[in-house]
Amino acid sequence: MRLVTVAHGTRTGAGNRVAAELTAAAGRRLGLTAVASYVELCEPSLASVVQGSREPTVVVPLLLSTGYHLRHDLPRAVGTAPGRVVLGGGLGPDPLLAAAQADRLRAAGAVPGQPVVMVAAGSKDPLATRDLSAAARVLARVWGGPVSLATLAGPGARPVELVTPEHAVSPYLLAPGHFARRAAAESATSHHVADVIGAHPLVVDLLVARASALVECELRSA
Repeated sequence: MRLVTVAHGTRTGAGNRVAAELTAAAGRRLGLTAVASYVELCEPSLASVVQGSREPTVVVPLLLSTGYHLRHDLPRAVGTAPGRVVLGGGLGPDPLLAAAQADRLRAAGAVPGQPVVMVAAGSKDPLATRDLSAAARVLARVWGGPVSLATLAGPGARPVELVTPEHAVSPYLLAPGHFARRAAAESATSHHVADVIGAHPLVVDLLVARASALVECELRSA
């Protein structure tokens, strides 16, 4: 059995390395062969990875919320695989992601309890809006202070509408790239803009937990 992850993909090399680092770390923990794949903008694609082997495979999306990729692109990619493939759901919302965000906020100089604007990529999918709102609530509980949600696309307020010098900013983004640059630029009035979540050890913990659950499910159904 092997682990395959699938990230969105970016033209920024450092962004794609986040997925590779998370995948390698989880594979070592699980004792499984692990391969990182991408939806677009980077190779290998998920479709090419699952088509290239008949080995039983668990796929964990490195996507933070529900959206078109999770609901349509990924099921289509694994649907014609020659071997057994179990596809998991997105990573968020989850307390481990929120704890990683809180860690990034502290590293940026924010004080626990300080008002935060959580900046997400956004989506027109109403299920994405549901997930993002839930992620903001989870972060508020972990951070111990108010968290407002801003999005860079789709419905919702934009960072420039919400961010003030009193706010800290938490990008709800896994990796550097286009959206991370936009989040930073549109949050320039804040003195404490955290880094993206990145290959944080808590994200590795979450990935291992999600993969382990899928492996157990596969073994029960085998």
